[in-house]
Amino acid sequence: MDNLSITVGGVRRELPTVRVGNAGRVPLVEFIGDSELTNAVAGALLPLIPPGTEVLLTAVTNSLPLAHELSDRSGLPYVAARKKRRTYMQSPLIQEVPSMSLGVTETLWLDGPHAERLRGRRVAIVQDVIASGGTALALARLVERAGGQLTGVLAAFGQADSGLALPVQTLQTLPGGK
Repeated sequence: MDNLSITVGGVRRELPTVRVGNAGRVPLVEFIGDSELTNAVAGALLPLIPPGTEVLLTAVTNSLPLAHELSDRSGLPYVAARKKRRTYMQSPLIQEVPSMSLGVTETLWLDGPHAERLRGRRVAIVQDVIASGGTALALARLVERAGGQLTGVLAAFGQADSGLALPVQTLQTLPGGK
């Protein structure tokens, strides 16, 4: 297994590459359980938050600690879409993820009261890695359906071949699958 070396804010990591669905081998970035890397990336992404952003939106995935840290540092609230329906959800917005680098279809669930926090607000999406762009597109659609306005997408890393047609800011570009 090959590794890829990354450095953000003086924090260096050797990322293993793993086979992921049809995407081939991709670097595995883990924020959950790595507060040093999460803090370094949040510090580097903080000045990239689009001006006028009022709320951050993420999915309950590896990017959740990153969104939390960005919220803490910026003072902006954040909202998280889930990948499973919870029994307590009230009138959730449901959005299918159009394509996944994992090779599986997923669905995002945004609880109704959380969707209300986006209505009439300027929203930036926070992700760990943009690979195929499917999750970013699904989150952008949730912003639109909730009545918010997308200011941009922030991601620690993007894959060289994602080709996403959204305003994306990344810290580094990772190689695409092999």
